[in-house]
Amino acid sequence: MDNETSTGHVTRKAVLRAALAAGMAAPAVLMGVPALARTLTAGEAVPALTPACDDGDDPTPPQTEGPYFKPNSPRRTSLLEAGTPGIRLTVSGYVFGLACKPIPGVLLDFWQADTNGAYDNSGFRFRGHQFTDARGAFALTTIVPGLYPGRTRHLHVKLQAPGRPVLTTQLYFPNEPRNNTDTIFDPRLLMTVRDAGGAREAAFDFVLNVPQDPGPSPTPSPTGTPGGTWAAGTAYRAGDTVTYGGPGYVCLQAHTAQAGWEPPNVPALWRLR
Repeated sequence: MDNETSTGHVTRKAVLRAALAAGMAAPAVLMGVPALARTLTAGEAVPALTPACDDGDDPTPPQTEGPYFKPNSPRRTSLLEAGTPGIRLTVSGYVFGLACKPIPGVLLDFWQADTNGAYDNSGFRFRGHQFTDARGAFALTTIVPGLYPGRTRHLHVKLQAPGRPVLTTQLYFPNEPRNNTDTIFDPRLLMTVRDAGGAREAAFDFVLNVPQDPGPSPTPSPTGTPGGTWAAGTAYRAGDTVTYGGPGYVCLQAHTAQAGWEPPNVPALWRLR
């Protein structure tokens, strides 16, 4: 799992991602934040994703560009056009460097097949580029790509941090039958995907080969409970509801609560109602 080390210790990246998602000033969250930054669908096993960004681990693995890349794609965060057929898909995440710090201004150039598995080689349908924001975040609105002979379902992307080399890679969907037969498929590049009212939501965090100073380790946040039904030591299940400091929260993933894992601190575990 890419947010946790083999010894069970949570990586710096998991903490920073939780802080970024919560809109907090990183790294002002607890180092004990659980390694659950991505939300899995019910009963889905945790895939082996991009190597953990933990002060020097390997970056996101590269993959072949394929025959259908075109330069000079339009700058846009949505690849949808009027009447575009297909299942709507949003892909979001962060881009980190080797010290697990988010990188602003990273170029991400996406291209993909349409719902019938065809690429537009004459124009720029389902092609577009964007840049990470000040938090190192990106978001793409598109459709679930179709299948074509020899390949499983996938998205293509090129990333380039300012003044750094280009990373070319691909992103994959979990539980696709063709993942087992596609010779290019790499499980480290699986997105986390969930259904969202007839659409689908996916998440993936990239780690680029960009040297960074490690910076200070995250420091504990206050553990006092300002009232509510949430309690450390309680075993919560997905779907359970609690209150904390006034607002209500819904549990996203089963876990046993610990001091420092209060709902506002860990959006990977709790969603505001």
